[in-house]
Amino acid sequence: MLRPSLRRTAVLAAPLALLVPAVAVASSNNHVEISATPQPVEVVPLPCFPSGKLTLGMTNTGRKATIADMRISADPALTLSRHQFSSYLPTNQLVKAPLEITVPRGTAPATHDVDLSVGRDYLKVPVVIQPVPARDNVLLGEQAVASSTNGDMKLCGGVDGNTDSAQWGASGWHDATKGVFPDTYGVDLLQPTTIGRIVLQTLDSAKYPASVMGIRDFDVQVRSNGVWSTVQEFRGNVTGLLTVTFAPRAVDGVQVVVHDSNDHGYSRIIELEAYGN
Repeated sequence: MLRPSLRRTAVLAAPLALLVPAVAVASSNNHVEISATPQPVEVVPLPCFPSGKLTLGMTNTGRKATIADMRISADPALTLSRHQFSSYLPTNQLVKAPLEITVPRGTAPATHDVDLSVGRDYLKVPVVIQPVPARDNVLLGEQAVASSTNGDMKLCGGVDGNTDSAQWGASGWHDATKGVFPDTYGVDLLQPTTIGRIVLQTLDSAKYPASVMGIRDFDVQVRSNGVWSTVQEFRGNVTGLLTVTFAPRAVDGVQVVVHDSNDHGYSRIIELEAYGN
């Protein structure tokens, strides 16, 4: 017979097993394959240059669903948009997540690594830092600035080199204040640069016509010695592609000030470019 103290211990311990929930997933360290594309990935040391996009993947090759955590790390020269990718993984199904990689302006060309791991599985992805390319469009990849940016868009979308308004949503910019004007979108240049021509692309496709969704009333401005000046005004515009030419001058900023759009809702810009002449 158990002594009274032992009987009490046995009775109290038994219910604890009932508190442990049943989990119908396997260990995250088993049967998970890691993938990443493209390899290598190339990065240009400009704040808004369209590069450094990596697609991460995890595939569960086991017989049971699992939950997996991918750890993401990199050499100090690289800046990552995320350091972990966690997901529920059904069997034999690839689950993807994006990873954006940037480097500070002036970073020297070199090859660095992004390290991915799930449990004991490990993958090293090379990242090649390219030199800054020669650009006729002096705004390409430079630091964009805006009065606001809609949460579904990216601030850099208007200076990423994509001028196809049919891809609006994947590229381009629009503000976050519906029906509130003025809105501004532009670029701060690192140093004064001589320009004499500005090209502006607003929405203009069969799906997104400029006459319905493009910007209507706006000013194109440049900044010299801290002072903004208007190089051309547009009123009642229904055209998607516009070019402004003026006597070349050294400027350290370019912007579009939107006073109204054709739907009286949002300001939408696909691409803003500037050239020396």
